[in-house]
Amino acid sequence: MALYLVQHGKSLPKDVDPDQGLSADGVAETRRIAGVAADYGIKVTRIRHSGKTRARQTAEIFTAALNPADGVEETGGLKPLDDVTVVAAGIDPDASVMLVGHLPFMERITGYLVTGSTETSVFRFQNSGIVCLDKDLQTDSWVIVWTLMPKIG
Repeated sequence: MALYLVQHGKSLPKDVDPDQGLSADGVAETRRIAGVAADYGIKVTRIRHSGKTRARQTAEIFTAALNPADGVEETGGLKPLDDVTVVAAGIDPDASVMLVGHLPFMERITGYLVTGSTETSVFRFQNSGIVCLDKDLQTDSWVIVWTLMPKIG
């Protein structure tokens, strides 16, 4: 199975929207990436998000496109400065779960899962982008299998 990590879509500035919901660009980019993921046949059983408005809205867009069997839910531990080791310890490598959160958390958990260090950066996220990881059962390490980003180059 796979673990899908997503940085929330582009959000409105705090002075425009105190809750920092998704901007029009954020909605459009997230819909586009979610549609591509659906077209590729990505199967997600559950989508979890941090509860912040921009993460919830991003998760809802991915839910509409991917139709996870176990739905979408708010879960603790995915906020920007939360401890990635706590979340990592609870990941079931046999489930196909998507986590929707924030920087620097998403980059730190990716680095931690791949290298064992929370300080080692292995990938630069983009808003609405997906990083797919899978656990190599022979080495017991996570590896980046593919990424899908709104912008290349």
